[in-house]
Amino acid sequence: MRKTVTFAMSNIAPTPRPGVLAIEAYVPGESKVPGGVKPIKLSSNETPLGPSPAAIAAYKAAGLNMERYPDGQATVLRQAIGKRYGLDPARIVCGAGSDELLTMLAHAYLGPGDEAIYTQHGFLVYRIAILACGATPVVAQESNLTADVDQILAKVTAKTRMVFLANPNNPTGTYIPIGEVRRLRARLPGNVVLVLDGAYAEYVRRNDYEAGIELVATTNNTVMTRTFSKIFGLAALRIGWAYCPAEIADALNRIRGPFNMSTPSIMAGAAAMEDGAHTDAAVAHNDEWLEWVVAEVEKLGLRVTPSVANFVLIHFPQDAGKGAAACDEFLKSRGIILRRVVSYGLPDCLRLTIGTADENRAVVAALATFLGKTA
Repeated sequence: MRKTVTFAMSNIAPTPRPGVLAIEAYVPGESKVPGGVKPIKLSSNETPLGPSPAAIAAYKAAGLNMERYPDGQATVLRQAIGKRYGLDPARIVCGAGSDELLTMLAHAYLGPGDEAIYTQHGFLVYRIAILACGATPVVAQESNLTADVDQILAKVTAKTRMVFLANPNNPTGTYIPIGEVRRLRARLPGNVVLVLDGAYAEYVRRNDYEAGIELVATTNNTVMTRTFSKIFGLAALRIGWAYCPAEIADALNRIRGPFNMSTPSIMAGAAAMEDGAHTDAAVAHNDEWLEWVVAEVEKLGLRVTPSVANFVLIHFPQDAGKGAAACDEFLKSRGIILRRVVSYGLPDCLRLTIGTADENRAVVAALATFLGKTA
């Protein structure tokens, strides 16, 4: 005869796994200002050109069949990505933004007792993903706000299982050349996955830069992630992709949700990938206005970290009246939103996204007024 077990009432409650409560939740860039006016939002590195008209049309068409499940393999999207970059679609995994892919990589290869490395001012999602798996985050110092391969290698131990490298990095806008990335890969142990986060790769115009496609193609332990949220203007749809060795792609496909992307996202992403003219226009706009913004801000006496992306990191004096916090409040009073980066360990900086011509002029004029200067 089975015995009935009675549990006494107590104050015991469910406890999250180790690491979860150590996570500081990610806080995105602000999007509203007091007074309800439409802001000039330059806080989230969104493209000022918006999405491709072809992507908008594909999104609307896909919305006519919302009663149907999406293609769980995102076949059309993977094929479009493969065609544009000359990649094997079977080695491409798509997800709800590159954030989901970074998280899946951590869940597939990290656990309690493991370590994963990221750089001092690296993307905050790396730390979140590592801790959520019960693994230990390890921070490598940077040199001049730029990833330093030797500093990363100095942090490698027998427990290291993954290295996250944003190249270019957000929020600094700096990058390391492909020769340094290759050196890093060559000196990492074979069981360490090197994750190359190329969220801003399409903007870079440097002869010594590569996003990582060749390294993925020639090694079995390197992954490159990309996003449609920046230059493709599809941030609201949450579309990302990873190019992986076949074995890593297989691992990710085993743990991702069976329908982790919606049909409108799949179709809009495929259409955006095929519209090269639109992304070319976005690059041309950024090339012109990035240079202009840097020059104008530096004329005001503020230091700007050299950037290869679609944003700049502006340094303010450690002065309560003229510092980053005071400037942020002043700009918001003018309806202009930049990104404070205190959570990245940069309390004296604001990150400014390159906007439209009018937006760029407006923010420089506002900065000049704040500083008591003439732009």
